[in-house]
Amino acid sequence: MGEPKFSRPKFDTPPHPWKKARIEEEHLIQANHGLKNMREIWKAKSQLRRHRRQAMRLIGTLDTSEGHGMREKDDLLRSLHLKGFIAKDAILDDILSLNAEAILNRRLQAMVYYKGLACSLKQARQLVTHGHICIGDQKVSIPSYPVNRDEEEIIQYHPSSDLNNPEHEIRKAIDGRRELAEYAEEEVDPEATKPFADEVNEAAETAPSAEAEVEGGGEA
Repeated sequence: MGEPKFSRPKFDTPPHPWKKARIEEEHLIQANHGLKNMREIWKAKSQLRRHRRQAMRLIGTLDTSEGHGMREKDDLLRSLHLKGFIAKDAILDDILSLNAEAILNRRLQAMVYYKGLACSLKQARQLVTHGHICIGDQKVSIPSYPVNRDEEEIIQYHPSSDLNNPEHEIRKAIDGRRELAEYAEEEVDPEATKPFADEVNEAAETAPSAEAEVEGGGEA
């Protein structure tokens, strides 16, 4: 049973601690998501294994079109959809194609960055832990808090945070990065590329004559 005062870990550690491929993969995930340590990756992988195990058991069930099997399948799909892991019209096979990054992308730290409230994932973690972020009216200071679909649109700066001031240095940096991203996505001016397009057209027009000369040389 164990000691009630000490809760058991809710995640599994790697069975082999010194596999190079796994270590490199986890270091890459840690860098891409701004994670503090590897335990956050192990928690995501353990959660993913539980979902996959349940999906595989339901796939192996003889009939999930009625009765208890259908209810359990619908509950699983509805739950994972509300958590933001799968689409509304997903099936059980889609659960098997999930990876650990799909779990990590639903963390509050990642959602703060994706909503443009921080310049980087590391800064998003700092803003969350320092109490600058709230969901609705509730301050949340846990970077690993799982954000469901209903909470996505109500993530914002806390009313007491200095970041509500558009003139704050961090806000200026965030707005500057956003402007650069929008500038990079702008369409290229057709007039600016016209000379290059004319050169391409001229090359295309001269190509058939060159082929004719090759053919004439072959006949001679």
